[in-house]
Amino acid sequence: MTQAMNQFVDEKGWYDPESPRPQTTRNLAISLAIEAAEVLELFQWQDDDPAAIDLAEELADVALYLLQLASVSGIDLEQAILDKLEINRNRDW
Repeated sequence: MTQAMNQFVDEKGWYDPESPRPQTTRNLAISLAIEAAEVLELFQWQDDDPAAIDLAEELADVALYLLQLASVSGIDLEQAILDKLEINRNRDW
């Protein structure tokens, strides 16, 4: 998924130094938070769950920004998740 995401961003030219959408960690973190808020927006003022297709699209946006932020930061997200699961496994809740 990370490779496909990076290929897409590269094809759009967003990794170019002169891109109008610089893919900095700051910008990616902001974009991640905005997309997460769009997930919440689907639930705002609703008693029922949003349509699965709408939720899937917003969750995909969140995942893409998360993958990209990790990639640009040099973080192996899969390993970070496994490490965090191990930490949580040993925590008292």
